[in-house]
Amino acid sequence: MTEMIYVTKEGLDRLKAELASMKTERMRIAETIGHARELGDLSENAEYHAAKEAQAHLHARIRDIEDKVARAVVLDGQEIDSDKAYIGSSVRVLNKNTQKEVTYQLVSPVEADMAAGKISTKSPVGQALLGKSIGETVVAKIPAGDLKLEILEISR
Repeated sequence: MTEMIYVTKEGLDRLKAELASMKTERMRIAETIGHARELGDLSENAEYHAAKEAQAHLHARIRDIEDKVARAVVLDGQEIDSDKAYIGSSVRVLNKNTQKEVTYQLVSPVEADMAAGKISTKSPVGQALLGKSIGETVVAKIPAGDLKLEILEISR
């Protein structure tokens, strides 16, 4: 059974745009390989070998993204209990260790971007928050130790 990947509409759009860009890049690499072939002896042609290696990496990445797009299920906010933290939720928490507030958006591993505050539901913090309600305090087991977070607000 194939595991579904739950994503936001924006996340799916970004994956599709990346896929389209990679398909354009694939054509450029094919042209580079064709040009390198015209140069003659392929056994010592560094340009040819570099282009073939780039092509192999690109094809693997294209297959990976095509697989993710095929398994993607866009979350419809209407189907989700807004009283609990789920994928697509923005969760404002109070870090009990530092007494600082931070807001995380819970996303699939495919969309995770810590710099943008988007954390994977598979991460320790994401797993701790998943399914919890406002007012609850959760403990996330992170490499630096236990992280206590009080949920202050959940929004879509």
